[in-house]
Amino acid sequence: MKKLYEKNEQAFAIVWIVVYCVLQSFANPINKKIGIEYSANAIFCILQTIILFTFIRKNNLQERYGLCKSPVPACRFLYYVPLFLLATGNLWNGVAVNYSLSEAVCRIACMLCVGFLEEVIFRGFLFVALAKDNVKSAIIISSVTFGVGHLINLFNGSGMDLADNLCQVCFAIAVGFLLVTIFYRGKSLFPCIIVHSAINTLSTFSNTADITVEKHLIHLFVLIFITVAYNLTLTRTLPQNQWENINDMRNK
Repeated sequence: MKKLYEKNEQAFAIVWIVVYCVLQSFANPINKKIGIEYSANAIFCILQTIILFTFIRKNNLQERYGLCKSPVPACRFLYYVPLFLLATGNLWNGVAVNYSLSEAVCRIACMLCVGFLEEVIFRGFLFVALAKDNVKSAIIISSVTFGVGHLINLFNGSGMDLADNLCQVCFAIAVGFLLVTIFYRGKSLFPCIIVHSAINTLSTFSNTADITVEKHLIHLFVLIFITVAYNLTLTRTLPQNQWENINDMRNK
């Protein structure tokens, strides 16, 4: 793994994206055999989290991939209040118990790890590798790839229909742009990991009963509006570049 990373950082990022997607696709039929939803997903995600965290720590890559405190004061990020709104968006229609205890535990464990994995892979590995050549392209590619990657839910046996999946993709792209801005301008991935994990985890307790298509679209529009507005605010108020020379980061 280290040899691939040292040889080609972009290839390393792509390999991890593929591995992550493949394992999550394989997990769904395994869940059915086990009889507990998200059981295999949780196991795969936990193992990947341990492997990636160990790799980053062993090679002293915490600062490079944002596993460190941001040098920018929280007040410059409006104390991350808009992120709190995004994180609780799944609960705006109320709270419901949607899963058995075992399924809820597996889902929560999986969603917490997904927040870490997807942020490290897309905002960390992929963005940083691409940003060495062109930051703007890196922002676009990492964000769009992150959002479009959710199309896999149409084919991995999750049961998600096309309309819901397209809504998920649109929201994920918007969130992708926001989180990469937070990472790029603030040098820390922790806020991204926390809000990503919260959005996913709280979906376990979301009340989806009696939600009309119109209400769902309005809810989505509000979330995207908050995301875009917050992103535009940060791009205009935060320092232009906390990484004076991203090419030097690999040598740290």
